[in-house]
Amino acid sequence: MKKTYSLLLASTVALPLLMPSTADAQRRPSISDRVTALEQQANAPSPALELLRQIEEMRSEIRALRAQLEEVQHQNEQAANSARTRYLDVDARLQRLENLSQPTEVVMDENGNAVSQDATEGGGAAAPATPATPDERSNYEAALSALRAGQYADAARLFSVFLDKYPNGPYAPNAVYWLGESYYVTGNYALALDEFKALVQRWPRHDKAPGGLLKVGLSQIGLKQQAEGRRTLEAVVQQYPGTDAARTAQQRLRNLGN
Repeated sequence: MKKTYSLLLASTVALPLLMPSTADAQRRPSISDRVTALEQQANAPSPALELLRQIEEMRSEIRALRAQLEEVQHQNEQAANSARTRYLDVDARLQRLENLSQPTEVVMDENGNAVSQDATEGGGAAAPATPATPDERSNYEAALSALRAGQYADAARLFSVFLDKYPNGPYAPNAVYWLGESYYVTGNYALALDEFKALVQRWPRHDKAPGGLLKVGLSQIGLKQQAEGRRTLEAVVQQYPGTDAARTAQQRLRNLGN
């Protein structure tokens, strides 16, 4: 009896030592909780990975901007080339306003197209030799100054007023040429064509006639009248070999190709 009691007492004392307390069990996270915590840590964004992602996005934006910049530079280069061609003979001609050394005749048909000189008779009168009055010269210089300054709208207005006042004066052929030029440099090819045709038809022996005929062809090309423009440029080369107008016409014909 005493032996049985002793065994029961020993078991009762040892049992609490073998079983964890409820408080200890509550303090210890379960395996499931630990797995959940690890998963949350794995799914949380890493600062380093986020930084790498932002860097890659910035690189993509830089590549896109660089491509856009290259395209804009290409367009600007094309525009610059076009402008250089358009203004090829302007500066040189502004320095030779009063040169009357080229008597070669330009012949145009009733439609304003250049034709061979032996296709018609006559050719129009040369520019009048009457001296300009002080007011006429002053008004002409004012219009020309506006053109030199790049004030093309003002230049067109001043040359138009000048031609209304002095339609037959000694500066009239030059004024018609520069009026056409003020339209041409601003891309108003239709009005420019009218003025250049008027110049070569009315004053075919004036020194501005070769440049006027050249600008007839260039204005036609500006209006997408390629065939007419090509024929006019060929006429410039044929009628004025070795001149600035002929060289410019040859260059434009090369640019046009076959």
